[in-house]
Amino acid sequence: MTSPRALLTAWNIQAKKQLGQNFLNDPNVARAIVNRAGITGDDVVLEIGPGLGAMTIPAAAAAGRVIAVDKDGRIIDLLRTELLAADIANVEIREADILRVDLKAIAREAGRPLVVLGNLPYNISSQVVVQLIQARSRIDRAVLMLQKEMAQRICAGPGSKDYGRLSVMLGYCAHTQVLMQVRAPSFFPAPKVDSTVIGIRFATPPPFPADDEALLFRVVKAAFGKRRKTLRNALSQSDLNLDPPTSEQILEKAQIDPMRRAESLSVAAFVRLSNVTGTYRKMIEPGA
Repeated sequence: MTSPRALLTAWNIQAKKQLGQNFLNDPNVARAIVNRAGITGDDVVLEIGPGLGAMTIPAAAAAGRVIAVDKDGRIIDLLRTELLAADIANVEIREADILRVDLKAIAREAGRPLVVLGNLPYNISSQVVVQLIQARSRIDRAVLMLQKEMAQRICAGPGSKDYGRLSVMLGYCAHTQVLMQVRAPSFFPAPKVDSTVIGIRFATPPPFPADDEALLFRVVKAAFGKRRKTLRNALSQSDLNLDPPTSEQILEKAQIDPMRRAESLSVAAFVRLSNVTGTYRKMIEPGA
């Protein structure tokens, strides 16, 4: 692969910090990531932020089809030129903001669940993960390169300081694992921190199905919205419209100490709490 520095210089393009552009410049790392994704000729890959094509080219060599979505129109012609030079013909490039893309519609168009691949900027990582969870019925698996801190948060377990909303949401519906570490010098321009590649494989059905999944995610958001507070106080100070005595009653019915904090609860405990909350809401708010 041509070095990102040389390509950007030749095309008179500068990486945009606001887009989190750090281009992978190590072809061995790119190939390793694609290999870890287990891509085959039957797969349709959705690549988020193909950039200069470091992962696009090996993914295209392995997959039946690649749909590459990038927000930065400046580099799309550059990418098309790189693909042409590599004799790659099974990549479709779409200029779009991934957060505004209908992933389920792309999967329907592809005729099969997607394999998602991406080197995600830190500023949209959380939003993309939530988007994948919402569209998971049409996504087989995802392999994402994230800043190390974000990956730690996503893969954390109960009791960890990194355990949070995304940890629970993914723990509810997916198996997540760390696949490899990527050092900062493997990018141009080099970021200030290392990156981690994680694999996400969605579980159908979830191991602990919630009565109301949307409510579960609201409860999780409320619990971590004020993570330094007890669950009793966090829930009562959220948009769930629960006063402190009611929050305490619900927690006790869910067999959870109201004085515990969100980071101490397992996914199963959150599902139990959500189910009890839903039962209570139906009693006092018919149609809720």
